[in-house]
Amino acid sequence: MAKKTSRNGSAGKRELILRAATRVFASNGYFNSKVADIARAADVADGTVYLYFKSKEEILHSIFDQNMAEAIASGRKLIKALSDPREKLRRIAKLHLERLGADRDLAVVFQVELRGSTKFMEEFSAAGFAEYLDLLCKIIEEGQRSRVFRKDLNAKVVSKILFGALDEMATNWIISHRNYQLEPMADVVMDVFLNGVIAE
Repeated sequence: MAKKTSRNGSAGKRELILRAATRVFASNGYFNSKVADIARAADVADGTVYLYFKSKEEILHSIFDQNMAEAIASGRKLIKALSDPREKLRRIAKLHLERLGADRDLAVVFQVELRGSTKFMEEFSAAGFAEYLDLLCKIIEEGQRSRVFRKDLNAKVVSKILFGALDEMATNWIISHRNYQLEPMADVVMDVFLNGVIAE
């Protein structure tokens, strides 16, 4: 029992540091932040941070990896019982903006700080981001097989277009000085995505 408690405490401390780092990166910017700033925000010693992470860069990677894994797992669970590919995309779009809209600091890290350098963008694009796009792509291919979506479209390109639209909604929400809910914007995106802009 003692070992189990120790592992839970270790996981809790790691989560505490990641949450603190998210706040610090969002407030100060990744490049202006120091491990000491994260330790102070987490109310732990600098050395404690290094027990869990080798560097500030590893902390940023861990924030991305953990949140992408959670988003993908939640998305898969959400659409598991659905059969209509349109509804699957709609649910994932709403989840995408709901998660970011619920945590502004996390949204800033994802939309701004992770794009602070070409090196970061290359690394993160090759990681969980590719798996997320693959989830969208498979739904689109499913819709093509069932003749819900056009077969002449490249599913990978379509998935990137959808992600790009959601991504822009999140970025605009961060930089806008207007106070509005982000999650409902998924309905606007999906209406255009599924129905187009040409009047019948």
